[in-house]
Amino acid sequence: MNWLEALILGIVQGLTEFLPVSSSGHLTIGQTLLGIEFAEGDMLLFDVLVHAATVLSTIVVLWSQVADLMKGTFCTTKWNSEKEYVAKICVSMIPVFIVGMFFKDYVEQIFGSGLMVVGVCLLITACLLAFAQYAKPRQKEDISWWDSFIIGIGQACAVLPGLSRSGTTIATGILLGNKKEEVARFSFLMVLVPILGEAFLSLLDIWQGEVVSSLSPLVMVVGFAAAFLTGCFACKVMIDIVKRQKLIYFSVYCAIVGVLAIVYQLMA
Repeated sequence: MNWLEALILGIVQGLTEFLPVSSSGHLTIGQTLLGIEFAEGDMLLFDVLVHAATVLSTIVVLWSQVADLMKGTFCTTKWNSEKEYVAKICVSMIPVFIVGMFFKDYVEQIFGSGLMVVGVCLLITACLLAFAQYAKPRQKEDISWWDSFIIGIGQACAVLPGLSRSGTTIATGILLGNKKEEVARFSFLMVLVPILGEAFLSLLDIWQGEVVSSLSPLVMVVGFAAAFLTGCFACKVMIDIVKRQKLIYFSVYCAIVGVLAIVYQLMA
């Protein structure tokens, strides 16, 4: 991989991590169109870098909320709204933890199965976004414990390439009757720990020598910077998009790209 390919894939990751169009699906499409063939270690390290960059962009954009949660959780022993919010985020992580512990090998096999799975999952994403667009708003005051778990199930399902994590979790929260802006914030905050945990385990494999990477420092810096800067932009934009009920445009986009991916795979 050269620096230009790293720039393109970093931009793709930064934009699509927050926009409801599936970052994993678009990275697969980007790699296919660019003809990039990753060595196992290179793919793992680059994936860790760009995901760490989007985590950092989430913290930067939502810093006030993150700081309030940290302060309310660790600076007092009393049970408060911040502790409750963090506890709900922990509940939302249970399904993805189960998938990561017991189905990791199966998920990794699916990631190498080509664009057919990506195309089908993008069509599912399109349907979810369309349903969320026209859902009757009930506007619950707070995301409940049960809703947190259900949204977490959506996140666990979104490990499939092409099934957008942000799109699935936001659509699930809206269909459950939660406020759109609140669901968007919850969706972006709930992914911080799983991504950081996965990144830590991957770096541990690299540190222990189980995985070897040949990526140059320039490629790593360019990929990280591109994902971080575009991630900051996309995170801000996505919260506004959800508030303005513009999910239908992404539904149409996912449907078109999904069909194109399936056609491309059939003709390959």
